[in-house]
Amino acid sequence: MATIKIRQKRSLIGKPESHRRIVKALGLHRIGHVVETTDTPQIRGMINKVQHIVEVID
Repeated sequence: MATIKIRQKRSLIGKPESHRRIVKALGLHRIGHVVETTDTPQIRGMINKVQHIVEVID
């Protein structure tokens, strides 16, 4: 199964609680933190909701 790397590029200070929960569910903890996860439609939807906070690394 394909995997993708996700990096947190911005702080969660001042962001809505729903965005904080999504970033936490992705497994990110701090700016610059990178996680590798499976590429599923659910994960892509989460990334789409917080695309201003995270980025997908090729």
